[in-house]
Amino acid sequence: MKPLIVPFFISHQGCPRHCVFCNQRTISGQGGDLPGSEEMRAAIAAAASGKGRRVEVAFYGGTFTSLPLSDQRRLLEPLQPMLASGEITGVRLSTRPDAVDGETARFLRAHRVTTVELGVQSMDDRVLTAAGRGHGAAATERAFAFLKGAGIAVGAQLMPGLPGDTAETSLESLQRVLVLGPAFLRIYPTVVVAGTELAELWRRGSYSPMELDRAVSLCALMLRVATGAGVPVIRIGLQATAELEAPGTVLAGPWHPAFRQLVEGELWRELLFSLTVDIPEGSEVKLACAPARISDVVGQRRRNLERLATERGLTVARVVADPQCSPFELKISYSGGTVAGSLFP
Repeated sequence: MKPLIVPFFISHQGCPRHCVFCNQRTISGQGGDLPGSEEMRAAIAAAASGKGRRVEVAFYGGTFTSLPLSDQRRLLEPLQPMLASGEITGVRLSTRPDAVDGETARFLRAHRVTTVELGVQSMDDRVLTAAGRGHGAAATERAFAFLKGAGIAVGAQLMPGLPGDTAETSLESLQRVLVLGPAFLRIYPTVVVAGTELAELWRRGSYSPMELDRAVSLCALMLRVATGAGVPVIRIGLQATAELEAPGTVLAGPWHPAFRQLVEGELWRELLFSLTVDIPEGSEVKLACAPARISDVVGQRRRNLERLATERGLTVARVVADPQCSPFELKISYSGGTVAGSLFP
């Protein structure tokens, strides 16, 4: 069972610079004040009450390891008794690659931090410069080495579609991160948010974001590559918040409140099309998959079934749940027999 995450948002706290794409308070829908010890204890107790699940505390947003050391201690030390008693089982935080060195890793380990998420964004130095990150890919490689050497799990955030980025450089960044052995990934295709430098670049015509379909295709390929390498992708696309969905917040780019569903649906569409290549046009077919995968196979608003009809001339009579199917398996039956395949053969 997945742990219950109790999040505390410290948006922009500790950040040494404003990257061109960033407006953390809008993206997270949360303020950035540092929580006090009593606030943290109360939130942990309320979240864990009666749930019967492992509990982890997370500090999201900002650059945790660039906070003054006194603030880092103020946030981490109240958690130590709860870690010792088992009331909470882990602490995770997010930071920049260039805000991690050997001393930082040892400090985090001494305070029982279990997971660090690095805002990698790209492994292309030109893209990082254009995004205003202030560091190169080598900083990410060093941060991974320090943290993993201290026994801390490391996750990575990637942002395809930044200024100067291409599908090719996004995939190269992914491959370079996979070599470092991340525990998990988050993939956030770049969107233009009001109040950012990127918004000004877009208004001046100096930046063109990816269109939604292109971003879906690229992220589907990134998901396929990461999953094939055994690395879970725990989020694709920004989490929908009231702030992000408010008119005038997202100005351009591949924003969609169900972006991951679009991405996973695209993988199933590709499998559908590859398995039906030899099925005669005009045939009626029945699809079978794992129960939890039906909505992905069908696609958002039945998009996959409609494309199968318009582009392949095939009518889907039924989509049925088959408990015998693995989460990645699809079976297609028609008058000539049955064909089967997997997203990750």
